[in-house]
Amino acid sequence: MAFKKERLEKIIARELGDIIMRDIKDDRIKFVSITNVNLTNDLSIATVFYTVFGNESQQENSSKVFNEAKPYIRTILAKRIQVKKVPELIFKYDISLETGERIEKILAEIREKEANKNETK
Repeated sequence: MAFKKERLEKIIARELGDIIMRDIKDDRIKFVSITNVNLTNDLSIATVFYTVFGNESQQENSSKVFNEAKPYIRTILAKRIQVKKVPELIFKYDISLETGERIEKILAEIREKEANKNETK
């Protein structure tokens, strides 16, 4: 079951990326990247994590577009993947990249302070 779930998550992520690039004509989500898809154990709900290459207003706009276009996206997805029931889609903005960047910045500051401390000795 786990293998099927993981495989289906990858297929859904790939197809959603393609749907965003080719089928959705709204420019507000052209700079969106699907980062991960998590399916529930019964494969009925897919949580789709995405990032936006842009500012905060573009992130908000993309969230609105996803919520408005969710039925359309699910319909196209149903035509592309071979499953009995297409999972319900829940779109969530992925903050992991921003968190990683923030951690890297903090670590760089710590390294710089340590280097400055060692130079003054």
